[in-house]
Amino acid sequence: MHPLITKVTNDIASRSVDSRQAYLNKINAAAQNGNDRSQMPCSNLAHGIAACSAEDKLSIQQADRLNIGIVTAYNDMLSAHQPYESYPNIIRQAASQEGATVQVAGGVPAMCDGVTQGQDGMDLSLFSRDVIALSTAVSLSHDLYDAVVCLGICDKIVPGLLIGALSFGHLPTIFIPAGPMTSGLPNKEKALVREAFAEGSADRNDLIAAESASYHSPGTCTFYGTANSNQMLMEFMGLQLPGGSFVNPGTDLREALTQAATRQVLSITKSSNNYAPLGHVISEKSIVNGIIGLLATGGSTNHTLHLVAIARAAGININWSDFAALSAIIPLMAQVYPNGMADVNHFHAAGGLGYMIDQLLQAELLHNDVMTILGADMSRFTSSPKQEGGELKWDRAPEKSVDRSILRSPDAPFQKEGGLRVVEGPTGRAIVKVSAVSEEHRRITAPARVFISQAAFAEAFDSGELNSDMVAVVPFQGPQANGMPELHKLTPYLGVLQNKGFKVALMTDGRMSGASGKILAAIQVTPEAKNGGLIGRIEDGDIITIDAEAGKMIVNADLTTREPRMHDTSANNIGMGRELFSSFRKEVGTAEAGASIF
Repeated sequence: MHPLITKVTNDIASRSVDSRQAYLNKINAAAQNGNDRSQMPCSNLAHGIAACSAEDKLSIQQADRLNIGIVTAYNDMLSAHQPYESYPNIIRQAASQEGATVQVAGGVPAMCDGVTQGQDGMDLSLFSRDVIALSTAVSLSHDLYDAVVCLGICDKIVPGLLIGALSFGHLPTIFIPAGPMTSGLPNKEKALVREAFAEGSADRNDLIAAESASYHSPGTCTFYGTANSNQMLMEFMGLQLPGGSFVNPGTDLREALTQAATRQVLSITKSSNNYAPLGHVISEKSIVNGIIGLLATGGSTNHTLHLVAIARAAGININWSDFAALSAIIPLMAQVYPNGMADVNHFHAAGGLGYMIDQLLQAELLHNDVMTILGADMSRFTSSPKQEGGELKWDRAPEKSVDRSILRSPDAPFQKEGGLRVVEGPTGRAIVKVSAVSEEHRRITAPARVFISQAAFAEAFDSGELNSDMVAVVPFQGPQANGMPELHKLTPYLGVLQNKGFKVALMTDGRMSGASGKILAAIQVTPEAKNGGLIGRIEDGDIITIDAEAGKMIVNADLTTREPRMHDTSANNIGMGRELFSSFRKEVGTAEAGASIF
């Protein structure tokens, strides 16, 4: 194992020793004392099985029979989750063949950031993760289940399901994906139409045609954003069947994988010889593996929040310094849009996650000795599924990349370092995703232009005010201000300016989406402006340097001598359900602490 990975892992374990032990004590006690349905009060049990068939009622009453609880994020508005409509029946059939029963324990909300991007509803996006965690806990609180199946894919949904399930970490848990839609209009072509629309050379009809040709069917969006980064994490952390992340929905292979996942979770319950409770699968080493996967693939910046929150739910304390330390030694092995031209279907065909895991293990850049749903051996995840003669089989991942323009080995990567950087200075710390930013744009010094909203930026752009070098500063977008929305709507405008030859960058205490693109962006600045962060004192004309290579974020002004900018954020708290989340905004932690209410 690379000595730095060992050091980072040991450092995490050392700073987490008390919280991790408290968590393990809790779930071990739950495993020892929990559910014996045969001893549950009769009225309670009768309520829990009232809707079951007579056969299932009899089965669930018996302590030696297994019952799976499904927590589902199904809705048919969200393309990635529409295929889940049929999954409960597929899981029931597979479980029945093993003598087990299945109940849908509950549903959780699932919003689409693509729909809410730039809209008022986006202010609920990040907080929806913690709502999902709470909803998962409510679903599992009936204490009728021996194992858990989680159905979720997109941005906040997988992290929320995992955080909630970790409260029931004595139960074995498996995640089952639905897969990406087939490839449509290439993402690069879609981005060009967005930029053309931003500068007025394309109209709304052109834009909707391009967007619809890209997002065109059931399944996950095909760019490598947060949703597909989620799927990568579930494999790298041993919670999902190998090679299953990017198998398209509606295929025989997809259904076979769902059936196999059902059988697998039944095989690792407390009554088996292979007990693998979720709280032990998620460990210091599996969290580090997740960070490594994120860096090696150039994954979503959102996971610098989500992984922190997931780890804390398991009693493990990580911070952005851990990401930065690992990024210095983890090579960027993949180029998937927005980091390259390919989409996740092309990535999967080139060798996908199985190839990456295999290569990282061989290079001693990934922990192998971790508990997974398949046992204590990460090498089990170096295979790819296929159907042969109607049977599900597994092939070893290819020894060489099928397409080196998409996927490369650690010794000949696209970049020697990972796709994320931490930048810091007097204004605090921020995250920069450099995997999609060309080297000549990774260091920018330019005057600040301060905007309080995306709308204000768009107005200035449309009026022709922004044709110059600029660092666009957008404060009061943090979790306490308005729930930390994504500012992805700024990307086309900034892209147009960069294409014209101007030096441009973004600095904000808000988020960017997993589709963070070619613009240098220092995001998630902490402390945030609403909490007294100095980003809120920057003024037009201040000279700002953002240097992703050197890890610096510097303003050439003594911001401490300035009065804090008074900005009324109350309008962000009314309408679209936002008034219901006032307690979240009051209690939420910092970005580096995961921006969580827990």
